[in-house]
Amino acid sequence: MPKPFLTYDQQLDKLQDEKKLLIHDREVAKEILKNIGYFSLIGGYKTPFIDPMTRIYKSNTSFEDIYSLYQFDTSLRELVFKYLCKVECRIRQLVSYQFCNLHGEQQKAFLNPQNYNNTKKNATDIKHLIQLLSYQANKSTDHNYVVHQRKLYHNVPLWVLINTLTFGQISKFYALLPSHLQSNISKEFPRVNEKNLERYLKILTLFRNVCAHNERLYSFRIQIDFPDTPLHHKLNIAKKGNQFLFGKRDLFGLVIAFRYLLPKQDFLKFKRALIRIIKKYIKRSPQITESFLLKLMGFPDNWKNITRYRL
Repeated sequence: MPKPFLTYDQQLDKLQDEKKLLIHDREVAKEILKNIGYFSLIGGYKTPFIDPMTRIYKSNTSFEDIYSLYQFDTSLRELVFKYLCKVECRIRQLVSYQFCNLHGEQQKAFLNPQNYNNTKKNATDIKHLIQLLSYQANKSTDHNYVVHQRKLYHNVPLWVLINTLTFGQISKFYALLPSHLQSNISKEFPRVNEKNLERYLKILTLFRNVCAHNERLYSFRIQIDFPDTPLHHKLNIAKKGNQFLFGKRDLFGLVIAFRYLLPKQDFLKFKRALIRIIKKYIKRSPQITESFLLKLMGFPDNWKNITRYRL
């Protein structure tokens, strides 16, 4: 049977009476449910607090505990999104620069399939990319700066048009470039080859979507692996077989990617902010220890040593 619709009061009654969740202020709790929603808040953040066998909340767990974890995740999303945007901005510029440096400013260059890695395997993806670029350059009225270029010059250079593309579309653009252009771009990131950069961009797009859509981030897991790096070895991350237990499909994998993709000073700022967010949450959350939180996030206990080693 599908789950029935419940009013806010019925939702709180269910949490309190059936699930044994403490609710110290019903009016405040009701207002939080109005702003966030039962599914997003309770469904998204109950797991660390609930007994998986009984489906009842652990002793002394309160509504405020769940909301605090939600607030922590919100702060985490805002921080991660900020630095994902920095990577996106840099990749956007490097892709357009390298392409235009080789092919010039005419829009016919990025509409020519021969200027991509035009293999049989890539043919359909290149066709779809060119259709997108053609629409943005010749028809779309969503961006005034593109319309201006179109009307005044009858041409939209890639360094203008690329600002209309999403992170996912830029990632696809990079993936379809010839290997020599990919190599020129990846050289801007120490110790990252063109194939690993392609994988990083694909995965970072997934994390960006989580942040942009306000989905749960702290325990987010992906279905593809981050590349193995020297940092995995230097941090002495445990393995199961040949697979590292942390930094492969979790948020710590993204932290390692940031270490390789962000300028040094930006990464240090990111790390300091992340430490502050974690400390603030642990201080106000008696139900969750720092060690348990790090495990949920996919972080090894010694994760702060990530800046101790050279790349």
